[in-house]
Amino acid sequence: MNHLHPLAATALIALSGTASADPARPSHWVASWQASPQPVWGADFLLPTLVPAQLQDQTFRQSARISLGGPRLRVRLSNAYGRQPLRIGAASVASAAGTAPLPLQFDGQPSVLIAPGQERLSDPLALPTAALQAVQVSVYLSASTPLQGFHWEGRQTSWIAPGDQSGASTLRAAEPTTARLMLTGIDVEAPARARSVVVMGDSITDGATASLDQDQRWTDHLAARLAPHGVAVVNAGISGGRLLRDGMGDAALTRLQRDVLDQPGVASVIVLIGINDISWPGTAFARNEERPTLAQLQAGYRALAERAHARGLCILGATLTPFAGALPGTPLDDYYAADKDALRQQLNAWLRTDSPFDAVIDLDAALRDPAAPSRMAAAYDSGDHLHPGDAGNQAMAEAVDLQVLMGPSTHGVDLLDDPGSAGVGSLCASKGR
Repeated sequence: MNHLHPLAATALIALSGTASADPARPSHWVASWQASPQPVWGADFLLPTLVPAQLQDQTFRQSARISLGGPRLRVRLSNAYGRQPLRIGAASVASAAGTAPLPLQFDGQPSVLIAPGQERLSDPLALPTAALQAVQVSVYLSASTPLQGFHWEGRQTSWIAPGDQSGASTLRAAEPTTARLMLTGIDVEAPARARSVVVMGDSITDGATASLDQDQRWTDHLAARLAPHGVAVVNAGISGGRLLRDGMGDAALTRLQRDVLDQPGVASVIVLIGINDISWPGTAFARNEERPTLAQLQAGYRALAERAHARGLCILGATLTPFAGALPGTPLDDYYAADKDALRQQLNAWLRTDSPFDAVIDLDAALRDPAAPSRMAAAYDSGDHLHPGDAGNQAMAEAVDLQVLMGPSTHGVDLLDDPGSAGVGSLCASKGR
């Protein structure tokens, strides 16, 4: 079993150059940014939606920091949870805030109709971008459009403006929100060796307490580490997400296909999910629900690993982070309990010794207080004792051993051994099964 530890400087030097590729070699599409869709909940839910019930003759603009750049990009718009067709009147992408947007097309047309439960990719747009560049995507909705799907916690200010302002450099009379609408992915055209790592998780991965508009999620820090090696990191976190059951979005077992396996250029997945499975039952989120057993959680992880391996992907697990005293002074101040923590620690012990994953990232060890292991270290705590702050997010990213993540693999095509391959290969070393 490979366990991950911070990468030494010498190993980083040894890995340098993995992003280089002959420009004459084929390119392919690689997922460079993602926001997993989830259904909009009703007014009786514990948390506000942060979006109006509908949009009409309005433009929605949002910023997205891609992880890898390229000469062209394409965007993915989703109607995953819509109950009627979604009419996009116009859409555009700007290379930075305040710059003139370029119009997007769909099969050569400026508008597109997306059927319920479906998504659409735009035509490729010749807009050169660099790694870690923030682009702005605008979508204009002319007709009355009920909002039935969204991404609740973007940790990025988005804007709702009147009329069709998809071509405007600066919006007028715009109102802010931190939710995301319709945009679920941005792909870039990248060299054949470029790959994506998808991080599937809950609010800790979604970045629930990361500094607003500062790209401080742990996946953002990991993206900065991997971009020089030609590897993108896309965030498939959903706040309130769970492994076995639907939460504030579909269960991980349900959305794995859409949010991981269907992503272009994906070679690896990191899984950090399960704390809501353990802690939601008995709280205001799931008052009468039974807590899953250790065996049920283990079976869920095994199912994820089996499906990833069946597709030739590498899959890494992560231990669940400390949460003693979580969410004090909120309607969820019963989120933590000693017996819940006992289950977390049992699960972590199994992950460290007998998990089905190719490797394990010990985020529990990276964040815990050595003097009180059930509690997050104060330097890493956002203050709610559940979600790490910016320093904690950085520590999580630093706990990923890039040498293991990018080393030889028993799954698919090795990046280091086959630099010319345009197929999707695995990124990480296997523990061997």
